[in-house]
Amino acid sequence: MSSDWVLRDQKRVWHGFTQMSTFAELAPIMVERAEGPYLIDVNGKRYLDAISSLWVTTIGHNNGEINDAIATQLSKVAHSTLLGNSNTAIVELSEALAEIVPVNDPHFLYASDGAAAVEQALKIAFQYWTNLGNFQKTKFLTLSHAYHGDTVGSLSLGDGGFGTDIFNPLRFNSIKTPGYNVDNWLYRAILELEANYNVLAALVIEPLVQGASGMYIAMPEQVKELVKVAQSLGVTVIADEVATGFGRTGKMFASDLCGINPDIMCLGKGLTGGYLPMSVTVVSNRIYDAFLGPDRSEKTFYHGHSFSGNPLCAAAAKKHLEILQRDSIIEKVKERQHHLSVELDKKIKCLPLVKDIRQAGLMVGIEIKSSDDPGHRGRVVCMNAVQNGVLLRPLGDVIVLMPHLNFSKANLTKTVDVLERSINQLL
Repeated sequence: MSSDWVLRDQKRVWHGFTQMSTFAELAPIMVERAEGPYLIDVNGKRYLDAISSLWVTTIGHNNGEINDAIATQLSKVAHSTLLGNSNTAIVELSEALAEIVPVNDPHFLYASDGAAAVEQALKIAFQYWTNLGNFQKTKFLTLSHAYHGDTVGSLSLGDGGFGTDIFNPLRFNSIKTPGYNVDNWLYRAILELEANYNVLAALVIEPLVQGASGMYIAMPEQVKELVKVAQSLGVTVIADEVATGFGRTGKMFASDLCGINPDIMCLGKGLTGGYLPMSVTVVSNRIYDAFLGPDRSEKTFYHGHSFSGNPLCAAAAKKHLEILQRDSIIEKVKERQHHLSVELDKKIKCLPLVKDIRQAGLMVGIEIKSSDDPGHRGRVVCMNAVQNGVLLRPLGDVIVLMPHLNFSKANLTKTVDVLERSINQLL
């Protein structure tokens, strides 16, 4: 029974972003296995994974080709350190990524999750200027409503929220300018760039979509203009594509859609198709060259992780890229995006409790009008949806839809139908 597993879980497991005293009361799904678009609990009930298991799964669960790639690599070697040595799987993955990332002559530093990739990026950007002998460039320009992860460095780049304000004494100060939800955000960001370029180590942005803030969306040409100004002023540009990468916006990367070539790029979540934890910080050759020097010199980047460049993760990621390209999955996102948009306009936009719908590709935020208890309605809507067989998760009173890239039209329709029913249950 699911209740037995929940009690066993609550006794020993600590879940992130979860108040454990109420964990059991919120009827969590206890997943036993998965197939394609479905998660299946210990009682055999099936749930459409309409949030891609927190935005990581791109082409469904239990894919035979990715499973086989992992098993094949497992028969060779499961892990070997990347500190001073290498493995064939990570070399092959890096070569494959080099063909598609919009970073000039790229080099790849691996980690296990998006926050770690961002942490690496800010340290690289900081040391880059130090290696060049410029000790003034120590600040970062970031956008309000940004979210870049939970580590202290990535929290410092982000805009707080999610109960993280308690850690403010640990955060370093970054220069903040309004996010995509403010009409003149671009104008004000450019003003900050022009006023502070001489002290900025980097501009850090989520290209096109500020996901965790509630799916705030910019126009591609606005992002392009911001990056153009930054790079013309000699400011390093870090593109955090942990959430937007690997087809979510209808292109392989949101940077492609915006027409930008960032100096540093952070990738995670969908890198392995959601099968194994892996992230990567991508740097241009210009940045990379500043770290070259004599052995054991101060120019060396003294940073690394035990499981960086894990061969099993690399094998999964490489096979995932092959499937995306071979089956033209990302090219088909536009059709699914249109179908989902039509369904949302027809069934959700007209509901009296719906305040706004924001969509970029298959990244969608449906904002519910808040009650006297902000966040409560979002929680209830998602609990209603789970009872009806669709897994959703709120960001406060914003309901996130993030289906797999290959969700069928029937499953997209079912997701919207269940969402409509779940919102109406509030009335």
